[in-house]
Amino acid sequence: MPYKKILLVILILFTACKEKKQPPAEAEVADTSSWISLMDTEVWRGYNQEQLPDNWAIKEGVIECFGKAGDMGGDIITREQFDNFELQLEWKISEAGNSGIFYHVVESPVYHSPYQTGPEYQILDDVGFPDPLEDWQKTGANYAMHNARADKKLNPVGEWNSSSIIFKEGKVEHWLNGDKILEFDKFSEDWQTRRDSGKWEEYPDYGKANYGYIGLQDHGAGVWFRNIRVRRL
Repeated sequence: MPYKKILLVILILFTACKEKKQPPAEAEVADTSSWISLMDTEVWRGYNQEQLPDNWAIKEGVIECFGKAGDMGGDIITREQFDNFELQLEWKISEAGNSGIFYHVVESPVYHSPYQTGPEYQILDDVGFPDPLEDWQKTGANYAMHNARADKKLNPVGEWNSSSIIFKEGKVEHWLNGDKILEFDKFSEDWQTRRDSGKWEEYPDYGKANYGYIGLQDHGAGVWFRNIRVRRL
């Protein structure tokens, strides 16, 4: 084989190998850059407020709620709004504690709390909570709408749990400690029937929005969050 042809074959093989190795690296960079960290003090503010209320603190990579505000007026929301998204975070709750993660929250002076408009991923001390509980009140539930799996893996009070919420074109998933524990279709007749009955009968704007703020709840108990990040889908 002539020398020039040998060089040409080597060049083609080298280029092909290089091209095969490039996409994974590029994909990894793109995936990492699509996540938005929600661990900065500038990310959060009080609901219907401009600043972070004093019942919350963000330090050393942890967002802490002191539980001073009860179940009204102490919740915080992001400054950005989201429609289709994936949210990932870790959390731990105090003994007998109650909290939650909201999404598609609408902000207005006519509402006093995010739960009036935004669906909630429930966070609770399922074992030590002093009052009788319905399944729709337990950790991982779509609060007052859909129950989480009964066989979910929930770490004890004081230990970190990982959770994620995925919303894409009305399809919703709740995850807990690596397992999918709940899914539903927001645009289904079943969702509408649940929404129009029970607790949400009294809240006409609950669940109407498909775009809004992400929120964290102060329900009068200590709760901690870390490694919170979100990406648009």
